[in-house]
Amino acid sequence: MPTPPFILELREHVGTLPLWLSGVTAVVVRGDELLMIKRTDNGRWASVAGIIEPGEHPADTAEREVLEEAGVVVEVERIAGVDVSAAVEYDNGDRSQFLVVVVRCRWVSGDPYPADGEATEARWVHRERLHELEPALSEASLRRIDWALSDSEAAAFRRGP
Repeated sequence: MPTPPFILELREHVGTLPLWLSGVTAVVVRGDELLMIKRTDNGRWASVAGIIEPGEHPADTAEREVLEEAGVVVEVERIAGVDVSAAVEYDNGDRSQFLVVVVRCRWVSGDPYPADGEATEARWVHRERLHELEPALSEASLRRIDWALSDSEAAAFRRGP
């Protein structure tokens, strides 16, 4: 997954010091199915996610990322939760951590496919069959999906590590 230019510019100034970045996870719902991608970087199944560009609204990020990564048009329905990712250290020594806005999206059109190289697979999975995906979804992915599928109108959040 290519590093956005604004992060490359920041890295010129801060080197490998930890960056606190904002991101979005888009949980896309079509009936009883969820859009899932198998990520190229770690080989795991997940909902589409991406970095919020400077000045971009999280809903716009979610809709853009789903179209770019899976070729599917969606509409954001609501914020489902706010989460914090685990700290990440990349092979080159760069470190970052993400504040993640989790949004529930409604499918509008399109059949999923790995559109931009950030996924090796993209497909609809019945919500009752998520546990069958291999490798298994991460705890964070499952938590964010649960938030999006909840009937609660309030956004969820998690405290502490």
